[in-house]
Amino acid sequence: MDFKLTAERRMLSDSLTKYLTDKYGIEHRNNVAYNPPYYDPNKWQELAGLGVFTALAGESVGGIGGSGADVAVVFEALGQALVCEPILPVLMASRLLTAAWQDQNELLDGSLRYAVAISEPDAPYNLKDIRVTADKTHLLSGRKSAVYGAHCADYILVAAKTDDALKLYLTVAHDVEIAPYGMIDGGGAGEILLDDTKAELLLENAEAALQDALNAGIVALCSEAVGIMETAYQMTVNYLKQRRQFGRTIGSFQVLQHRTIDMLTEIEQSRSITIKAAAELGGTNAGRFASMAKNMIGRSGRQIGEEAIQIHGGIAMTWEYALSHYVKRLIMIDHQLGDTDYHLTQIMHDLTAT
Repeated sequence: MDFKLTAERRMLSDSLTKYLTDKYGIEHRNNVAYNPPYYDPNKWQELAGLGVFTALAGESVGGIGGSGADVAVVFEALGQALVCEPILPVLMASRLLTAAWQDQNELLDGSLRYAVAISEPDAPYNLKDIRVTADKTHLLSGRKSAVYGAHCADYILVAAKTDDALKLYLTVAHDVEIAPYGMIDGGGAGEILLDDTKAELLLENAEAALQDALNAGIVALCSEAVGIMETAYQMTVNYLKQRRQFGRTIGSFQVLQHRTIDMLTEIEQSRSITIKAAAELGGTNAGRFASMAKNMIGRSGRQIGEEAIQIHGGIAMTWEYALSHYVKRLIMIDHQLGDTDYHLTQIMHDLTAT
């Protein structure tokens, strides 16, 4: 497999990384991430102007990318800067709107914000367990939980069940009862209560489209985690080169060298499986490789986070030191769109079925 980026993706990665390095420091990020509205509207528009959103959509709908590789490039850069803007819903909404043959120009230029409501209190991950229902007049009833981006959305795409078939509906955010809140790792989400809420039917038999959106979201989260792990590793290596004990830098101690090599090995394995999942996105095996990637990311992410904190010592647990926020986000990624145990179960079921 060729891991080299094309010239266009390298240009996107370089321009996005430079922008985030210059304009999106950790102090700004933390000021925005933990206070309403949990993102920066100005930075949102600037990211849209850079072409970040259009890179997540195909040319047929007005984008300039849309492949798994494009998703991976964008979200790895976002992870390195710990960006809290609700860009994951842009990706998932774009894939759903594409499947439903809907215009998405205003989504891609950043003028309208969408949230994707799939998970529920009793069905956090599995589409087959969804209980939100729609009647024949397209009124929705039920509750959606931990809907990322719902706190600032203009429209909400809702997965609902009718006669045992999953369908995709569009609701206007101000018609929906939303309880917004900030996430522990930064950014915002919301609980959504649907009580005979009027909606527009966008797609019949939407299970395949919803699964594709979830697979794309998983690839995005895995890529984000790779970016976070790489940053945590570099911070740890730099600390080892600076911190002195017993008259020399602690990076000269062999045991700590071995631990950083273990960290690097986990990062490269995570990067490789994420690249594979990105390459399979949209194909028949997309779900299997997405689950494989998410399972490894969950396990490796915890190991990287624990090693980075232990090597740094107490400073790594402080609010002022950036590593604490990177590790917090890294751990919470494991619980978004399916945790390690859930995806291990999915892999076993998939292999058993074949």
